[in-house]
Amino acid sequence: MIPGIFDDALGVHLFGYITFRVAMAGLTAFVLALVSGGFVIGWLKRNRVVEDVAKTDLQPVTAPGVISKRDTPTMGGSFLIASLLLSVLVWCRLDNPHVLLGLVLTAGIASVGFVDDFLKLTVKDSHGLARRAKMAGLGLVALFVVGAFAYYAYTNGRTALLNLYPPFFKDWVIPLGASVAGVLVFVAFEWVVVVGWANAANITDGMDGLATGCTIISGLALAIFCYVSGRWDWTSYLAIPYVPAASEMAVMGGALVGACLGFLWYNAYPAKVFMGDSGSLPIGALLAWMALVAKQELVLPLIGAVFFANLGSSWLQTFWYRRSGGKRIFTCAPVHHGLERTGGVFHAGAAPWHEVTVVVRFWIIAAACAMLGLALLKVR
Repeated sequence: MIPGIFDDALGVHLFGYITFRVAMAGLTAFVLALVSGGFVIGWLKRNRVVEDVAKTDLQPVTAPGVISKRDTPTMGGSFLIASLLLSVLVWCRLDNPHVLLGLVLTAGIASVGFVDDFLKLTVKDSHGLARRAKMAGLGLVALFVVGAFAYYAYTNGRTALLNLYPPFFKDWVIPLGASVAGVLVFVAFEWVVVVGWANAANITDGMDGLATGCTIISGLALAIFCYVSGRWDWTSYLAIPYVPAASEMAVMGGALVGACLGFLWYNAYPAKVFMGDSGSLPIGALLAWMALVAKQELVLPLIGAVFFANLGSSWLQTFWYRRSGGKRIFTCAPVHHGLERTGGVFHAGAAPWHEVTVVVRFWIIAAACAMLGLALLKVR
């Protein structure tokens, strides 16, 4: 860990500045992803670790003006997450409980995604882990991390970490840390947030660069929230919750953004590699974790509006289809596929949108919503 080595042994105080380490963590993760990506993609191609479009909702054949996604390597999330974790190990203070639990969460969720991807690619006619097994894996990892966080907060007298803070209102607090029952409610709520956001990122990962670009935007916003939340002077001025040591999570956020930038180099249209569950699930969970640490869980649907919209549209479509005997609310769910295939969300439009058009416009929406979320820092 560079910060501890240089600060304690060599007295190079530059490495003690969080803003410097945020930038260096991002740059390190970017270079690692960029360099390792070429080697990993080559290995995946040689070993035929490619997406079976028959098992997905990806474009199976080449239509006029559309590049086929057949035989595109997958499991690119492996080098994305490896670059992220290595950068965190180098630049973050590993004596910080938020960072340690973030590492456990990211690695644990990535392991579940890796097993799911591996089964899809190696077992004939397999769609990966059964839905219940996959949810059990995600749920157990999330429960362990959120439970450990709650235990740490409760036993160390930092029960304010277990409170919820509604946006828009300066003095409103939901004091879940005030009782054992409240702590249990906190664990249940945060479990839903982490597991739900992991699945939201997984659902959004359906177009070249869509999930990666939206993660970069949301990750930047949440890194700012984490940094500000750990500064007593700024939180006092902005009237937001002060979370000691939360600023260190901004370094982890920088690593997330950098790793995604390196991955986007290969994942931009036309993608040379797909992320797979081994990448999409952990990046979604990490975004949720950053929001939890910064006490911005209730703002997360705005900061990550594209993820939230895709998760919500998929859930509503499935719910209504089962309850109405086959009727649909949207032309296709998640909504980005509806725009690509029919040109409309609720009914067919004049013409389908090109994949690049959908992705870039969703990036624009993600950026606008993230900026609006950041504006809430001052609205309070």
